[in-house]
Amino acid sequence: METRDWHKFYGDIPHNLHYPEGSLYALLKKSIDNHPDAVAYDFLGKTATYSEMGSQIDEYACKFRKAGFRAGDTLSIILPTSPQGVVAFYAVNKLGGIASFIHPLSTETELKHYLTLSHSRFALTLDMFYEKIAHIKTQVSLEKLLVTKISTYMPAVKKIAFDLMMLSKKVKINRQWAEWLELMEENCEKAVDAVVSDKDELAVILYSGGTTGVPKGVMLTNGNIVSEGMQVAVWGKLDESDTILAILPIFHGFGLSVCVNAALLAGARTVLIPKFTVKDVARLIKKKKPTFLIGVPTLFKALLDERVFRKSNLSFLKMSFSGADSLPRTLKEAFDETVHKNGGKSVLLEGYGLTEAVTAIMALPAHEYREGSIGLPFPGMDVKIVDPDNFVERPHGRIGEIIINGPAVMKGYLNNPEETAAALKVHDDGKIWLHTGDLGYRDKDGFFYFKQRLKRMIKSSGMNVYPSEVENVICQHKDVKFACVIGLEDDRQMTRVKAFVELHNPALASAEKEKEIIAFVREQLIKWSCPREIEFMEKLPLTKIGKVDFRKLEERENEKRRGN
Repeated sequence: METRDWHKFYGDIPHNLHYPEGSLYALLKKSIDNHPDAVAYDFLGKTATYSEMGSQIDEYACKFRKAGFRAGDTLSIILPTSPQGVVAFYAVNKLGGIASFIHPLSTETELKHYLTLSHSRFALTLDMFYEKIAHIKTQVSLEKLLVTKISTYMPAVKKIAFDLMMLSKKVKINRQWAEWLELMEENCEKAVDAVVSDKDELAVILYSGGTTGVPKGVMLTNGNIVSEGMQVAVWGKLDESDTILAILPIFHGFGLSVCVNAALLAGARTVLIPKFTVKDVARLIKKKKPTFLIGVPTLFKALLDERVFRKSNLSFLKMSFSGADSLPRTLKEAFDETVHKNGGKSVLLEGYGLTEAVTAIMALPAHEYREGSIGLPFPGMDVKIVDPDNFVERPHGRIGEIIINGPAVMKGYLNNPEETAAALKVHDDGKIWLHTGDLGYRDKDGFFYFKQRLKRMIKSSGMNVYPSEVENVICQHKDVKFACVIGLEDDRQMTRVKAFVELHNPALASAEKEKEIIAFVREQLIKWSCPREIEFMEKLPLTKIGKVDFRKLEERENEKRRGN
């Protein structure tokens, strides 16, 4: 997009940004120094200023180093959104290490995969997840597990109440390989010196399914995390007066980068939410008065169904942003109407992003809504629509693959050169382009539109679900012969997971068998990957080459929905 066209829609937001050469911690340190007395984070009502957060990062860096952590090491952060997770993230970066984020509710099988793939020598988790990790200790490369309590950073009254409630569940850890983080001696006469890291050095590992459905480790550098954080901060014009609710979890690129990192790089406040319930979020919105509300479509749908939110004064909202899934126009209009009725002027904006580029890389400008559009690229990001076969750029209005170039594009997939080569390709212009596997088009003004995914991936509640992974688990059940998983439209989740199952003995099909198989899957996969329902079929439809024809099942379900 030409600079003059950019300013036509984005006003005074710069077309390009200057990105620093150093580490993420080096840039955060500037925020700490520039805003020492401003509140950095709020956790269940207890706040920490930037200066206090800086001291906490120094403390964690000291403890990690005492535990043996060195530059280049990987520490897996197996935590919900919490001060410990945020502080550990920056402490690891200060030491020149790599932070690998893992969903704390991952199954043992998933934990083993993530810990092995990342070669994590260290991990940090909550006491309530200790046993699960201890159970697989001999199967992974962990040398030291650091354990903490979620109550550590709670306000005093809440901390006492929570600790009393957890007395009966007190965890006893094996001190030979695990250690309570709170009990570790610092013995640091001064703050640990920050390791001088290059912007191209690996800093973060997040997990994505890539193109095959097998979880991949997305390698993100200092430069990736810094640039995306700066882009979001500039696009949203974030400053010390702003507050963002960190509703999306830190183990998700959207939550880590937009709700936490972008806010902290700009000197704003982030309100950390360890566990999502729509009632709690509605109350927090009323109490904390966030200027930015960031979430997925299912969040905004849930808020509209919550009376506390519908009756709240929303005049403080500057911007609401939806990502990670397609935003239905009816939902946007209903949300905007509620906000305006309650004194707000903001509108719900949509954008586009993927973990392979940290998270959001484009969004609609605040005052330029175009139905179905995912907006304009952020400063410094270049996006094209090309023919998927020959990479020739498509003219305006023609559908092709969305490809991305810019400082937020990942380094590659961890220990997976084949998938990396399939996603990152050098074009004739000499630039490395990320091939997203998504189809879309661009209009004459440069606004982009998403159409559908080339990859067979389901988005449920804003989270990635990989049908092949779910099918593999279902087929491990002794009674299952074949399985096929598809995504269906859903009023609450936007997309829900449905499984079609062919049993070895069709006579066993029953409501009880459906419950049994769903429970079986829940033992091995995280909840949003599990099917909400199972339909038994005597024979699953097959393609001409003998594969289960998931498209035929999707078409059948869509016809049934239209018929209703």
